[in-house]
Amino acid sequence: MNIKQILKNNVIWSNSINSERPEFFNELKKGQFPDFLWIGCSDSRVPAEQITGLSLGKLFVHRNIANQVIHTDLNCISVVQYAVDILQVKHIIICGHYDCGGINVAVQNIQLGLINDWLFYIRALYLKHQNWLKKIPEKKKADKLCKINIAEQVYNLGRLLIIKNAWERGQQLKIHGLIYSIYNGKLKDIGMSCSNKESLEDSYQTVMSKIIE
Repeated sequence: MNIKQILKNNVIWSNSINSERPEFFNELKKGQFPDFLWIGCSDSRVPAEQITGLSLGKLFVHRNIANQVIHTDLNCISVVQYAVDILQVKHIIICGHYDCGGINVAVQNIQLGLINDWLFYIRALYLKHQNWLKKIPEKKKADKLCKINIAEQVYNLGRLLIIKNAWERGQQLKIHGLIYSIYNGKLKDIGMSCSNKESLEDSYQTVMSKIIE
C-alpha cells in the first residue's frame, strides 16, 4: 500500500458515491448536523463510522490513544465545547476497546518514551486497582482496565464545566460509555449513561462496583 493506491481508492469511492447517491455531496455542502460526538481510541481497528453504521456528517469524532478525556488536553476539550455549544449534539459516546495498546502499556509498565506521559493517568488507575487486578489472568486484567478506563473517562467528561453548564441550562445531552470488541465486532454498553450531575455520580458508583466485583 502506498499514497498512489490511497488516491486511487479515493477516486473509486467518490465515483461510486456519485453514481449510487448523486445528491450525497450536495447534502454535505449544507453543513454538518450530527447528533453524536464520538470520543474513541486512535487504534486503526476501531473506525467509528463503520462500526456504528453511520454515514458522513452523522458523527462528530475525536480520537486519541486510549480514549482519554483529560481536563488539560486543549484539543479534546475544544472538540467537546464545539460539539456541545455549537453543534448541539444530543449524545456523547466514549468508546474504548479490548486489546487496547495504551491499556496494555499501562498494565505492563512498558517504557516507550513520551507516550508514557500521555498514559500517566491510566497507569495511575492500574496502580489504584492493582490489588484485585493482580488476582485475575493477565489478558482479563487488561480488559478489566479497559472498562474501568471508560467509566473514568465518562466521569471526567461529566465533570467538565462545558457539560455542567449544558445540563444546568436544560440542554438535552446524554453521555454513554461503550466498549468495542475487536474479537467479534460488537459494541456493548457498559451501563454508564448519564444526563445530569446526579445520574453521573450514581451510574459511576454502580458501574465501578460491577466491574470490580
